Amino acid sequence: MKSASPEPAIATRQLERSFGPAKAVAGLDLSVARGELFGLVGSDGAGKSTVIRLLCGILKPTGGTARILGFDLGRQAEAIKARIGYLSQNFTLYGDLTLDENIGFFAELHGVREFQKRRDELLEFTRLTPFRKRLAAALSGGMKKKLALACTLIHTPELIFLDEPSTGVDPLSRGEFWNILSGILDQGVTILMTTPYLDEAERCHRISLMHQGRVFMSGTPEEVKAAFPGQVYAFTCPRPADAYHCLRRQWPTTSVVLFGDRIHFWTSQGEPEAVRAEQWLHQNQLGPVQRAPIAPSLEDAFVGLMSVQPVTPEPARE
Repeated sequence: MKSASPEPAIATRQLERSFGPAKAVAGLDLSVARGELFGLVGSDGAGKSTVIRLLCGILKPTGGTARILGFDLGRQAEAIKARIGYLSQNFTLYGDLTLDENIGFFAELHGVREFQKRRDELLEFTRLTPFRKRLAAALSGGMKKKLALACTLIHTPELIFLDEPSTGVDPLSRGEFWNILSGILDQGVTILMTTPYLDEAERCHRISLMHQGRVFMSGTPEEVKAAFPGQVYAFTCPRPADAYHCLRRQWPTTSVVLFGDRIHFWTSQGEPEAVRAEQWLHQNQLGPVQRAPIAPSLEDAFVGLMSVQPVTPEPARE
């Protein structure tokens, strides 16, 4: 007899949060498996941070239900808080305390006794051991993020919420941060993160695309790209910046993106419209032009899928 599948780490049903007349989160259905890295993807104002605050028990929902690690969010919020970690966009470190002292403070906050061994492990894990006696105020942006993550992990949570963890971090530190997240996943911890960066979303096991408080597509990054409506064409020509602006003027509602020396042109009408775009560039003396169909990137898919969603008049808020 097959054993029952474990309950998801996160399961929501029509979860809502309103601020006055505006719905920041509208009817959210979400399921995150244990041990999964799940990305909630959307632009600023999509409602991502509000979702995180709801699931952490910081905000109360105005509708719907949620279960976190098998506990009911409405009735067992304290049991949930003891088992989760939360790294907000503006995680508060104490600049006049050293790395050791900051981690010790959060250990005491979470009631962790004999935390010294765990602290040493986290400093080693985040490659911060050589800086443990440095004041937090003297750290770089990337090092502050790693210290904040160590503080978040001091009580060994089963599930961590990361709200845009790499925002404001330099590319090198961003790569190091992702290596640390991979190590956390290897320990069986579940991660739900929000991000506006589509390249980060590619690293997730599954993602949900969010706009105006609603999820409009969920799946693996490959599944999301496979659902892309239409076709993307790459145009290359001698003056790509001029060609980009020329196409934008003629096709203002079509996705046209400049990637270095080539242009991505998305069309729901396929080859005929791509041919017209190529001819338009030639007419404006921007040739010779080479055109080729390409597989959509996750960014292409996000823009394309969002463009076919109904627009609601209510503004979402973070």
